[in-house]
Amino acid sequence: MSVDDERDRLIDRIGQIQRELGRFFAESRQQSSPLLDSNLTMRQLKVVLLLSVRGSASGQDLAQHLGVGLGTVTGIVDRLIGHGLVTRREDPSDRRVRRVELTPEGRTLVERISESGIDDFRLLLQRLDTRLLRDLYDVMDRVQAVAAELYEDPPESKVG
Repeated sequence: MSVDDERDRLIDRIGQIQRELGRFFAESRQQSSPLLDSNLTMRQLKVVLLLSVRGSASGQDLAQHLGVGLGTVTGIVDRLIGHGLVTRREDPSDRRVRRVELTPEGRTLVERISESGIDDFRLLLQRLDTRLLRDLYDVMDRVQAVAAELYEDPPESKVG
């Protein structure tokens, strides 16, 4: 087996383990999941998660990100406003633009979703010995550094 074949096999296996862990966490939850308990559509959830990363976005930004028209985004945002998860405000640099941002309730929902996954992962990690946790930390720290390099490089520098 060549080095490239082994790398591909290992990458495939790591992806498979990640999917299996996701299924395990989804099936073994002792308490309800804030993600599954919410009555948000997938597009509404995408908007909430996007705003949690960006802080705010214009309707045009959201339409482009979702691949839908501005009218569709208006409806999505209206429903999220109705749920108390987002607000619209005037853009201070361009009064013609309305910015959408999370309310405190919207930020709380994102935190609850995130913490739910972290709590599940913590239960798993608590079963590992300290040496293995150190090794896992070293690997995860390196993966995070590679991800930062990959996503911080301008796209033109990645073209070979």
